[in-house]
Amino acid sequence: MDLRRDVFQAIADPTRRAILLLVATQSMTAGAIASQFDSKRPTISKHLLILTECDLLQREPIGREMYYHLNPNKMKEIAHFIEPFRKLWDDRFNKLESVMKQYKPKA
Repeated sequence: MDLRRDVFQAIADPTRRAILLLVATQSMTAGAIASQFDSKRPTISKHLLILTECDLLQREPIGREMYYHLNPNKMKEIAHFIEPFRKLWDDRFNKLESVMKQYKPKA
């Protein structure tokens, strides 16, 4: 049975989001990534595997090392999916702000 990982389940985990932020600016090895966390290396390797299976990270061999870097195309897909919700959230927060401005606490 071939399991397909869901990208939104992958980014729901705070450690995986932190990994994405780490590699957003520069490619890193698994060891370099793992050194940034208190978790054991096998745990970080599992997170890297999930992110790679979801195509959020890409692996690139350079010499004997395997470097992980962000897949900007996949991140762009996520951003396009979320964009309509962002407008909805902004509208709701603006309405809440206008209601809160009318609220006067009792002295």
